[in-house]
Formats: sequence, C-alpha cells, structure tokens
Amino acid sequence: MSTIAADTKRHKDAFQALVEGNHADPFSLLGVHRSGNRRVVRTLQPHASRVEIVDAEGSVLSEMERAHAGGLFIGVLPPRKRHYLLRITNAGGDSYTIEDHYRFAQTLGDMDLYYLGEGSDKQIYEKLGSQVRTIDGVKGTRFAVWAPNAKRVSVIGSFNDWDGRRHVMRLHPANGIWEIFIPGVQSGDQYKYELLDSDGHLLPLKTDPYAYYHEAPPGNASIVFESTYEWQDQDWMNRRSSTPEMDGPISIYEVHLGSWRRKADDHNRYLSYHELADELVGYVKEMGFTHVELLPVSEHPFDGSWGYQPIGMFAPTYRFGDPDDFRYLVDQFHAAGISVIIDWVPAHFPRDEHGLRRFDGTALYEHEDPRKGEHADWGTLIFNFGRREVVNYLLGSALYWIREFHIDGIRVDAVASMLYLDYSREDGQWVPNEFGGNENLEAVEFLRTLNREVHGYGATSFAEESTAWPGVSRPIETGGLGFTFKWNMGWMNDTLSYMSEDPVHRKYHHDKMTFGLVYAFNENFVLPLSHDEVVHGKRSLLGRMPGDEWQQFANLRAYFSSMYAHPGKKLLFMGSEIAQSREWAHDQSLDWHLLQYGFHSGVQKLVRDLNHLYRSTPALHQIDFSGDGFEWIDWSDRDNSILSWIRRDSQGRHIACVTNFTPVVREGFRLGVPEHTQYREVLNSDSHHYGGSNVGNEPQHAEEQGAHGRPYSLVLTLPPLATLYLTPES
Repeated sequence: MSTIAADTKRHKDAFQALVEGNHADPFSLLGVHRSGNRRVVRTLQPHASRVEIVDAEGSVLSEMERAHAGGLFIGVLPPRKRHYLLRITNAGGDSYTIEDHYRFAQTLGDMDLYYLGEGSDKQIYEKLGSQVRTIDGVKGTRFAVWAPNAKRVSVIGSFNDWDGRRHVMRLHPANGIWEIFIPGVQSGDQYKYELLDSDGHLLPLKTDPYAYYHEAPPGNASIVFESTYEWQDQDWMNRRSSTPEMDGPISIYEVHLGSWRRKADDHNRYLSYHELADELVGYVKEMGFTHVELLPVSEHPFDGSWGYQPIGMFAPTYRFGDPDDFRYLVDQFHAAGISVIIDWVPAHFPRDEHGLRRFDGTALYEHEDPRKGEHADWGTLIFNFGRREVVNYLLGSALYWIREFHIDGIRVDAVASMLYLDYSREDGQWVPNEFGGNENLEAVEFLRTLNREVHGYGATSFAEESTAWPGVSRPIETGGLGFTFKWNMGWMNDTLSYMSEDPVHRKYHHDKMTFGLVYAFNENFVLPLSHDEVVHGKRSLLGRMPGDEWQQFANLRAYFSSMYAHPGKKLLFMGSEIAQSREWAHDQSLDWHLLQYGFHSGVQKLVRDLNHLYRSTPALHQIDFSGDGFEWIDWSDRDNSILSWIRRDSQGRHIACVTNFTPVVREGFRLGVPEHTQYREVLNSDSHHYGGSNVGNEPQHAEEQGAHGRPYSLVLTLPPLATLYLTPES
C-alpha cells in the first residue's frame, strides 16, 4: 500500500471530521507530518480540482492526491525540503499559489501565554486580535482570541470564501487561547470568527473583541488594520506627568462627534476625523477650552446609544474614518494645546449576537447569573470583574487608548452601577457579596487597579459617579478608589433645579445653591453640565430657564458665570455655549444658524470670555479642592436671592463674585471686601456685549466701612439676573 493510501486509511475518521468542520485540532493533521518513513503534506482545499506542492520558483515537487471527496489532498514532500508552496487549481481552471498556513509553528511564546493566562499582560492588544506580522520572511496576519469553552474556532473572511473549515485555529488548552498565522492576509481584509460550542453547535458569527477596526453595519466584520501613522506630538507626550496638575485650569468641551456639525449640503453626512481636525480643533481653541471630551468613540452598533453600548473596545468607530484618521485628530488637538479625554465604558456591553454575549457558548465576559450579569434598565450585560481574563481585557482597552492613541484622560461612565450589587434592583434581584453587603468588591478592586495603571502612564481619570460613595477621587492608599476627578452630580442637579424656579420663588430654594459648598472639598470635583442634562425631555439648558426670552438668556448667562467662579473644574456640553433652544439630537447638527441672533451669539461670547478669564486668573482655578481657595462673603441673603463669595489663589490674591438671581436691579448694594483698594469689574454677564441690559459699575475704591464681617466695602449696582467678577487693582 502506498504512503498516501496508508495515510488516508489511518486517518479516515479524522479526515471526515476535517471536511465536516468538526475537528478541534487540525494542526495535528494538516501541514507537514511524518507518515511512516516519509513526510507528507495534507491540505484542505474544498474548491480545488488540483493541488500541487511547488518550490519558490514554481517547480512541481509533488502532485497531491485527493484523499477525500470533500477536498482533502495529500502529497509527499521530498527529502530535505522545508519550505514549500501550494499551487491550487480551481474547477474553472484558474491557478494561484499560496503559503500553507498549517506549516507555521505557534506564534505566541510561552511567556506570552503565561501572562495572558495569568491576566497580567498590560499590552494584551498586541497579543490577541489581528496582528500583521512577517514570519520566516512571509507577511501575513496572526489571529488570536480567547474562547476556552469552544470546540472549534476558525477565522473566516473573503480570503477563504468565509469557509470555517479552511482556517481552524490552534488551541492552547492551558488558557483557552486560539491562534493562527494566515499568510497573505493584510491590512484592510475583513474577517470574523466562527465558533462551535462545546457540544459542536455553530454559534452566531462573532466580531473580534480585540479588533482595531470594524466594518459598518449590517456586515459587522472586523477589519485587519496596521497603523502607519507618524505622531507629531512628542513634546506634548514628554510633558505628560504621572502626577496630575490639580492646580491648573480645566475647562472641558464635551462633544458628540456625529452631531457637532454635519455636511447639510452633502446628504447631512458626518464630518470625518480629518474634517473635525480642520473645524472642531480650531473652534475649541478659539473658545478657550483646555480639554475636549469625546462621547465614546469606541465602536458601537447602534447610533442611538451615543457610544455608551460599545462592542469594539479597541476600535475607534468607522463612522468618521479609520484608526489612523482618529490618531490625526488627537495629534491636531495636541498641536493646539488641547488635552483629549474620551468617555470609556467598562460597566456593561450590548446583547448583540455578533458581540461578546456568550462568546464561546458560555457566559465568558458576563456573569451567568442574571442577578449579577444583567442591567435591566439598559437591556445590557455586566462584565464579570471577578474573572482575571475579563479584567485584563478591560485594562488592556484603557491602556490601548492611552498608549496607542495618546489619549490624555478617560471618563469612566456609570461608575455607580459598577460599585453597587443592588444598583437599580429590588430585593431578591441581587446577590450580596461575601460579607453580606451590597458593595461589588470585585468592581472596586478593578477600578483601583485601573486608576493605578492610568496614572502610571501619565493620564487622568474621571468618574461619573452619582452616589455618596466615599473617596472616589481619593488615593487608593487611604481607602479611596483612586480617580483623579469625580463629576459633581449633586451640584448639577441642585443648581439646575434652582435655576428652573421662577425668580420670585427662588428664595424658598436658596439652599440648593449653597449646599454644594458643604461637601465641595470632599472630592476633586468637576462641575458637569453634560449631554445627559439636555435630552430625554429635560429640555435644553436655555429651555429650563424661566421667564420671557430676555430673562431666559440672562438667567443662563448668570448661571454660567456663577459656575465658572465656583470651586471645581468645568465641563460644558456642546451646543450649550450657543444657548441652543431645542434638546440635543444625536442625528443632526447643532443649530449653528442661531448665532445670527444677538442673544445666542452673546452667550457664545460670554463662554469664550469666561474660559479665557478662568485660565488667566489663578484665583479661579488654582485652589479648587481645598477651603483655602474659597470663602463666603454672604450666603444667607435668601430674601434677595443674592450670593457673594471670594476665590483666592496660592499667593493670596483674590477675586470677588456676586450673583443676583432676580430680575430686580439692586441699587446701593453694599458688598464687604478684604482690601482697601480700587476694585473693577472684570466680568459682567449683563454687559451689552453678551446681550444684557448693560447695568454695571465703574471702578471704585473700597470704603472704610465694614460689611459682611470685612473691614471694607463697595457700594454696587447689581444688574438683573447677572453675575459680577470684581478684582482689586493692587
């Protein structure tokens, strides 16, 4: 019996499994193997009519025999031949030559596999996913994916006619990672994973959890991507410090890239990353913001989720360009001196079949128990923070954005939902921790580890956390979670509620404007007027202001000016700076045409001036997280709805702020001040430049008459619904 005939007989059942796509370890059969005293090459080519083993010059080394009608071919490899190629002739008579992917050894080293299994590989995105590589002089792509409970995992794409039998991957049983090197697959090629569960059932086709780039729906394929971008921000990156500059100005412009501006004359399409670099970067700089925060740019299947239900934690969304286009946008922000923050969502993920949900037929990334693994409010699934591979996946994602895209900070969404096991759950719908409490101890440890790593790379972290959890932005060593900053959701809710009241009733709600100072220094707070406050029937910020048109705009100007003088860093969602009238809509541009009207352009001018004044005045930003930088002048004038206070810098220099939250002009208002010198207005939100009535004050010297517990005082005219900033000339 010939070598090939004997080989065919010996492996009859295995060949049948290969052809049917049910064999779990094709590397044990395909490629080069010893058969008797000869070496044979086996290959599965279902669409081939003829297969030959050839050398690099195209000379035939061996004619392969069909060992199975399903396309299994076997040929003898001549002695001392190591490298070979396969020449395939299809039924139509066309021929092409390929490398045999099953001749390549494993591409993940023992240490790679060890750290991946341990869950401690900080650059996991360089090991898993699709990586363009050159191995033994052959260029192709290495694919690797974690699917420990799958019976078989294959890479499918146009390069193999989307046939899951052609490129079955090699399993590393110790850690459940499958990998394969496929010669010829290059940047731009689309692919998916085809998996059989442990019972051999075919699962829905999956996108790569580690893909760098995704196809637009409804295809949902992953795309091999090799970056060729050359960064120009070396000086910026060298200046980034592992110790955040807490005393610097931070004024954040929050942006949804898909609706900041659109091309109305081109079917209302999105701006590309390059177009955004041309238009958005200059606008943010001109407006004086120090930071831009992008609603999640990681890939997501549904536009209406705004990115908060991500499916590609390593992929900038295809909607505006490829990953290098996004790199260019970040680079241009840095060139303009603007830091880039992205919203990052580790709390949950969508149920889409092509995503992480039951990835290998089991609850791999999520919890099996719905009491721990499902967000009923959002219809999403919760990451299993107790599984080291899942934590490694999430940490790898955060560090990927920081390292590979030079992101300066991450804002972690929905932190409260991560911290509490009973978040938005009734009794009986949640499982207590090992001590009987409602704290998610695994999530707490994950967040602390996350913040250590983020800070270690010179980036900052922001927590969107809405409860009284202690120490969110306090050091881990003292029991805190370790975030750099925390959003002050209490301030936002209280002050917006106050501003929505008719001025005649505000004296009954005065405490809503003062209560925030009771706890203002418990955390490193950011004052956020975010996208969440201008959607879902809440109306725009302007729409929440009471009164006629003039009063609405005056209220908004007074509110913004009061905010910029309040302790805490600042955040403003796009459109608020032009006093957009309607709620934000993710599927259309901001109403830029409103700037032709004086009231709207006046608010924009005010925000621009506030930003520049805030940045240039240390007293407004230098001591945000300590009582040393703030003192009330008078917090108790509820009958007149007037608040006044002082901000100080580290040198003791000060600026006085006073807000009149009624439409009544207050003549002869005596304001206590600490210095016997001349004071002048440096900002008046009632100025005619901003659309106000232009009631104000000339520079005046403080009188030697005490007021509000201070030895000197000014006699002011307080404009209606307005905020004043006054600085001493000394």
